[in-house]
Amino acid sequence: MPNNGLLERSAAVLVLIISSALAWGGQNKASAPPPPPPRPAPQVKAAPPARTAQKPGRPVQQQRRPAQGQVRPLGGNVRPGVGQGNQQGGRGNQLGSRGNQQGGQGNQLGNRGNQQLGRGNQQLGRGNQQVGRGNQQLGRGNQQLGRGNQQLGRGNQQFGRGNQQFGRGNEMAGGRTTQSMNIRGVGPAQVSYRPGGGLASIHANGLNINHGLHGGRTIVTERNGRTIASTGPHDGYVQRPYFNRGGRSYYQRTYVRDGRSYSRVYRGYDYGGRHYFGYVHDHYYHPGFYFWAYHPWARPFYYGPAAWGWAGAPWFRFYGVYFTPYPMYASASLWLTDYMIAADMQAAYQAGVEAGQAQGAPPQPPPSGGPEATAQTPMSPEIKQAIADEVQQQLAAQQQAATVNPQGGPTNPPPPPSGAQVPEALSPSERVFVVASNLDVATPEGGQECGLTAGDVLMRLTDQPDYNQNVNASVQSSKKGDCASGQTVAVSVQDLQEMHNHFQEQLDSGLKTLADNSGKGGLPNAPDTGTTSGEVPAPVPDAGAADQLVAQNGQADQAESQVQQGGPPGS
Repeated sequence: MPNNGLLERSAAVLVLIISSALAWGGQNKASAPPPPPPRPAPQVKAAPPARTAQKPGRPVQQQRRPAQGQVRPLGGNVRPGVGQGNQQGGRGNQLGSRGNQQGGQGNQLGNRGNQQLGRGNQQLGRGNQQVGRGNQQLGRGNQQLGRGNQQLGRGNQQFGRGNQQFGRGNEMAGGRTTQSMNIRGVGPAQVSYRPGGGLASIHANGLNINHGLHGGRTIVTERNGRTIASTGPHDGYVQRPYFNRGGRSYYQRTYVRDGRSYSRVYRGYDYGGRHYFGYVHDHYYHPGFYFWAYHPWARPFYYGPAAWGWAGAPWFRFYGVYFTPYPMYASASLWLTDYMIAADMQAAYQAGVEAGQAQGAPPQPPPSGGPEATAQTPMSPEIKQAIADEVQQQLAAQQQAATVNPQGGPTNPPPPPSGAQVPEALSPSERVFVVASNLDVATPEGGQECGLTAGDVLMRLTDQPDYNQNVNASVQSSKKGDCASGQTVAVSVQDLQEMHNHFQEQLDSGLKTLADNSGKGGLPNAPDTGTTSGEVPAPVPDAGAADQLVAQNGQADQAESQVQQGGPPGS
C-alpha cells in the first residue's frame, strides 16, 4: 500500500538521524577534557616563636632590679611583649590570607564552595581578630617600652640622688659623724663632728657655721638676697644687691677689718648650678702708670723690712722662715708681690691669734691625722716668681681695660653676657692661687682633711670641675701645720674664685700705695697716677655692717651652746 511504504521510509530516516546524533554526542563526550580536580587548601606556616634575650640552651636568669643610683640599661627596658605583638599581627594577616584562599576555592566548587566561602569568611574574621589581638599586643609592647623609659628616668633620678649622697660623703671626709637636732630660734639643723667629738659644722635654715682644723670659725648667713659672712668676732663682710646694668647684676660688699669699713663691687653670674661673684674695678689708672708698673725700672732700689714697717712685728718674726722679702726691687711687680704676700701673712697670723693660739706658737695640728707639713719650709724663689708673673698678667689686663676715650671713660668695657660665663678661676691662664683665708680641704682619694691658711700657694691641676664643682690642685707652698707641699687636694671652684678676687683686690690696694707714696720713703717716682672711672661707680659702705656681724656672731654662739648641751652622737 502506498501509505505503508511512505511510513516505512519516514521511520528509516528518523532512525538514521537519531543514530547520527548519538554518534556525534558520544564523540564530543570522549574528546571533552575532564573536570579539574579540587585544589588542596594552602598550608599556613606557623608563627615563629618569640625570641628571648637568652641563647638556646642557656638558662634564663631572673632579671634583677637595679640598685639605687644605677641607670637601668636601655636594652633591658623593652620587654618581650613588643616582639610578640608584631608576630601575632603577622599571624593574623596569614590567617586572613587563608580565609581569602578558602573563599576562592568555595567559588570553584559551587554550593560546597559557597560553604567554604562562608568558612573562609569566618576564618578571615578570625584572622582580623588575630590582627587586632596582634595590634593589642603591639600596644602592650609599646606600653612596656614606655614603662622601660619610665624606669630609665627613675634610674636617672636615682643617679642624681647618688651624686647627692656622694657629695655628702665628701662633706663627711675625715671620718665625721652627723646628727639631726632642732635649735631654738633657728630650726632643724644638721650637726657634724670630727673624730674625738670636736664640732665641725652646723647647717640650719640659711645659717652655716664651720670650725676650721686650726680652730677658726666662719659663719655665713643667706637670707632675702643678702649675705653676711664672718671670719672673726669683728671681721667679715655684708653683701647686698647693688644695681643691674646691661643685663648684668652687681653686688656690693662692705668689708669690716680691724675696725675699718670699705666697700667693693662684684658681678654675679651662674655656672654649673652655682652662683659666682667676680671682682669689678671701680676705677683704673692712666695707661702710663700701668706701663711704669709693668716694665723693669731704670735702676733697682733697696727697700728693707724697716722701710716696709715690718721690723719687730710679731707676724714677721713668726713667719720669718717661710717668707723672706726681696732685698732689692727691680720692678713694681716684684714690690707688689712682697706687698701682697706680707698682707696675707699678717691675716694668717691674726686669724691664729683670734683662734686662741699663743703668739709665736705654731698652729695646733688637726685631730684628723691628715697630710700636714711637719716642718716650716721657706717659700721658694720659683714660687715667688710665679706670683710675680701673675701680678704682671693682671697689670697688663688692667692697662688694656684702661684705654681712655675723650670722655674720660674706658673704651673697652666687658662685652654683654652671652651664654654661660666661665669663672675666671677656670681660665687657662689662671693656674697659681694664693690662699686668702683659712680653708679646710680634703684629698681626692681617701678624703683625708688638712687645712690651708692665708699665704699658702696652690696650682690648679684640672680644668673641668666634677659634679660638686671641685677641681684638683697641688699645694705648691705651705706653712707648718698646713697641707703638706706637693699634696694634691680637692678645692671648690667657688673658693678658687674668691682667691682670685682677693688677689685683684690686694693688687689694687698695692697700686694705690705706690701711687699715693710716689717718691716717698724710698719709693721711686710714679708717672701719671691719675684715675678714670671703672665699670661701675664705687658704692658707699653700709653703716650698719659692723653691727650685723656682731649680731650674727651672737646668734652663732647661742646655736653652738644648744648643740654642746646635746653633745656629739654616742656621748
